[in-house]
Amino acid sequence: MKNIVIAILMVAVVIFGFMYYEDRNEEKIQLEENTALIQEQIRNVGKLVVTEGTFSQVFTYKNSKSFYFDILSARKKALIVVNADVSVAYDLSKLEIEIDEDDKRVVIKEIPKEEININPNIKYYDVTQDYLNQFEAEDYNKIKERIEKGLKDKIEKSTLKSNAKNRLVSELQKIYILTNSMGWTLEYQNNPITTSDGLERIKL
Repeated sequence: MKNIVIAILMVAVVIFGFMYYEDRNEEKIQLEENTALIQEQIRNVGKLVVTEGTFSQVFTYKNSKSFYFDILSARKKALIVVNADVSVAYDLSKLEIEIDEDDKRVVIKEIPKEEININPNIKYYDVTQDYLNQFEAEDYNKIKERIEKGLKDKIEKSTLKSNAKNRLVSELQKIYILTNSMGWTLEYQNNPITTSDGLERIKL
């Protein structure tokens, strides 16, 4: 009788051990599948998010030089028209993300800064210049600096950068939706993102 009880206990231990091993193995497989799915989603958003706009500028450039104790002067001027294609982009291939399988966390450690690309088309009209004061490289450099400053001011006052951030947030929300549906936590710089709207408050 004693031997039968021992045999039954041994069989029970083997069965429960086998069931425990199967459960742990299934959990491990599930974790690996979830991790692979998250990594795939991160790769899917790893692209360039671009917002484009067009800006125009019109201004007059003038310069004069005096000679012979200010008795004579030489002038030059030009009307300048600028049409610029501007893009604001986030290269999400530079997104720094850490996956913590043990605690089921996806941590966004660093979001790349926006990249502003300005392609101006510059045209000169009504160009006049005296023989003693002609257009030189220095003039064109000054004009270029003025154009770039004017365009940057326009971009800051426009909705171009905010539109680009909205597109960035839309891409990051895909990661949040996936992790949240799988019971994982999404964090940005160790701060948990508890709602989809929480990503909109990220300061870049």
